[in-house]
Amino acid sequence: MTIATTPRRRLLAPLLAALAMFGPFSIDTIFPAFPAIEAELHASPFAMQQTISVYMIAYALMSLLHGPFSDALGRRRVILAGVVVFVVASIGCALSGSIGALLAFRALQGMSAGAGLIVGRAIIRDCFEGVEAQKLMSTVSMIFGIAPAIAPIVGGWVIAFARWPTIFWLLAAFAFALWLACIAWLPETHPRERRVSLSLRELATTYRLIGRDRAFVPLALAGSLNFNALWVYISSAPVFVLDLLRLDAQHFAWLFVPAISGMMTGAFLSGRVAGRLAPATTVRLGYAIMLAAAVLNVLLAWLLPQPRVPWSVIPIGLHAIGIGMNFPTLTLLLLDRFPHHRGAVSSVQAFISLVISATIAGALAPVLSASPLRLALGALLSTTLGFAGWLAYRAITRHERATGAVA
Repeated sequence: MTIATTPRRRLLAPLLAALAMFGPFSIDTIFPAFPAIEAELHASPFAMQQTISVYMIAYALMSLLHGPFSDALGRRRVILAGVVVFVVASIGCALSGSIGALLAFRALQGMSAGAGLIVGRAIIRDCFEGVEAQKLMSTVSMIFGIAPAIAPIVGGWVIAFARWPTIFWLLAAFAFALWLACIAWLPETHPRERRVSLSLRELATTYRLIGRDRAFVPLALAGSLNFNALWVYISSAPVFVLDLLRLDAQHFAWLFVPAISGMMTGAFLSGRVAGRLAPATTVRLGYAIMLAAAVLNVLLAWLLPQPRVPWSVIPIGLHAIGIGMNFPTLTLLLLDRFPHHRGAVSSVQAFISLVISATIAGALAPVLSASPLRLALGALLSTTLGFAGWLAYRAITRHERATGAVA
């Protein structure tokens, strides 16, 4: 498709960004409410950490289906259904009277939240190609970056004036408004003649096809591990902000504003260099920024006896610039490996990233958040492994070109 046969980019970008926003928004908003929820529901700190991990696990498992469903049933239908379920799940969270009920509805939130993000990526690639696709993906990434920045700030101020269920009522209201916007403005970009049949056999065949592609997993890991270097801090935010930085619930912005501003800056730069720099050059530049920032972060964590603002968050913001710069390019490279199964590819990409994120949130964050140095080393390790995945992808694609192999 071309711009002439699709919605104007300035309308499609904010709508797709909003669809991608409510997933991460529902993760970060409750961070400042952890102490209040823990006290009211008589939950342990470990149980509170699981409000993140159960969300991420459910998100990851369901992400394997959002894309194939959209390949078979159409993009619009899957997104509308996902947003409705999210509204119901958010209301359930608000009404929860026990930690068990809260965890169950958090899982339902996770199952539905990925529809907008995963299917939205496929919509971009349905409508645009080349430079235009990278520019739109970058624009969506910039707008999307607002959510994690403002979410804990909103949560902190809600807790200052109201009880914690109000957070979930606000999430439900936001999702319902988004559902109405989708009914009015979201087009169907995957016509019937391009859809594939929906069956377990077809689904298994598609995933085997993707899994046999030697370049897919290294490239998917590169993008996933890049973001998860930042996720080390996001999933540890309650401890990092409240305990290590010794700030209060109204000051989560000290972590999230630099981090998300960095991602938005990187996404802006990615859009600006689209068509001017080769994709591989853009990715190399992004990794140079990330690795330099990660090393600086380790040095500051080692040298500062007590972490403090702004020095302990500056490297996080710099690191995020590289993440934001690389993400649009890496995502488009993945989608282009399988142009007839973009929904499924987006699902597998999300699944890999979310499994890593859930592992960090549920198992590693409690260990890494014990000290600033551990957090910094965790971020450096994730970035280094992501860079190794990129180098492996480049070696595989060079071999494919040399031998005439087809992905």
